[in-house]
Amino acid sequence: MSFTGFSQQTQDFLWGIRFNNERSWFEEHKQIYLDTLQRPMKELCEEVGDAMEDRFRLELDRRTARIYRDARRLHGRGPYKESLWFILTGNRERWTEFPTFYFELRPEVWSYGLGCYYCSPRAMEAFRKAAAANPQKLERLIRAFDRQSVFRLFGETYKRPKGSVSPLVDRWYNQKQIGFSCEQPWDERLFRPELAVQMVEDFALLVPLYKYFLPFVGQTDRPE
Repeated sequence: MSFTGFSQQTQDFLWGIRFNNERSWFEEHKQIYLDTLQRPMKELCEEVGDAMEDRFRLELDRRTARIYRDARRLHGRGPYKESLWFILTGNRERWTEFPTFYFELRPEVWSYGLGCYYCSPRAMEAFRKAAAANPQKLERLIRAFDRQSVFRLFGETYKRPKGSVSPLVDRWYNQKQIGFSCEQPWDERLFRPELAVQMVEDFALLVPLYKYFLPFVGQTDRPE
């Protein structure tokens, strides 16, 4: 089935699980979760993933989050997540270390973009070396990014700068992590099937950055 949109029940469920994060409430509302959140999330993931692969010739694994928290990591929280997301990634097994397209629903906002959950120091060092060796290439990408108004740069920066390449490059060069995000309050776009088409159009702005960072971000400091 193709994506037809989320609904007001989707948002109501997310608010509900935030304030009633317990098994009895979830079981009572489980069918609402399946029909208005899990199913359309998977449909949106597949539709956007198919379009991204066809249009940009990318190989992307798809993954939709489970609502159940890992019982080993509850840390006093309830057994269910208060948000749901999907990702499109070039490496399913190590997706946290790779640039990954994402979409997330929370009770108050929705967001999408490109990021890396675990951006290792080694990966960012490889990025800085490439930026210093060929700043013109990165400058072209930054100028293109600055011309759009959908996504913003996010990620923590070093308190002590790692160095200087050029005025344009430096604000990216000194990032600990790097990503690109759009966050919006809930609106009518979420309720329409055209959301999938719009997301692909917006992700197109990030595809050159995905390809640029892919060789660096997959590097890891973790033992093999």
